[in-house]
Amino acid sequence: MSTLIWTAVALALIGVYLSWTAGRLDRLHARIDAARAALDAQLLRRASVAQELATAGVLDPAASMVLYQTAHAARQAEEEHREVTESELTQALRAVFAEPGQVVAVREAPGGDEAADELAAAVRRVPMARRFHNDSVRAARALREHRTVRWFRLAGHAPFPLAFEMDDEPPEALTDRTAGH
Repeated sequence: MSTLIWTAVALALIGVYLSWTAGRLDRLHARIDAARAALDAQLLRRASVAQELATAGVLDPAASMVLYQTAHAARQAEEEHREVTESELTQALRAVFAEPGQVVAVREAPGGDEAADELAAAVRRVPMARRFHNDSVRAARALREHRTVRWFRLAGHAPFPLAFEMDDEPPEALTDRTAGH
C-alpha cells in the first residue's frame, strides 16, 4: 500500500514539474512574441523616420535617394528578406551620416533638429529591441533543449524560435549626443 502511495506522490510531483515547465516555456514564447512586436515597431519607426528625412529636402539628392530607397525596401520587405533589408538600411544610414557635418546640416534646416533627434532615437532603440528579442529567443532555446522538454514534447507545435540577426550598428554621428548641438 505504501508503495502505491509513494508512486502516486512521485507521479503527482512529476506532473507538477512538467506542467510548470510547459507553463514556463509558454511564457517564454509569449515573451518572444512581445519582443518581436516591439522590434518590428522599432524597425518600422526607424524606416519611417529615415524615409521622412529623405523626402524633407535637407539632404543632398544622392543621399536622399539612397536613404529613401533602402528605407522603402525595409518597410516593404517580406519576412524571409527582412534581416538583409534592415541591415542595408543600417549601412545606408552609416553612409549618409558618416560625417558629423551631415548631421549639423540636417539640424540647421527648418525642422531638422526634431528630425535628427527622432532619427537618433530610432537608431538607438533598434539595437536594444533586437537584443531583448534575441535574449528571449536564447532563453527559450535553452529550455527547449532540455531532455525533459523534448521527451514529453512540452513545446507542442510552437515553431523553434529564431534570433533576428542584422547589422544594427548606428552611425556614430547620430548617436553622439554632442554632435550638432
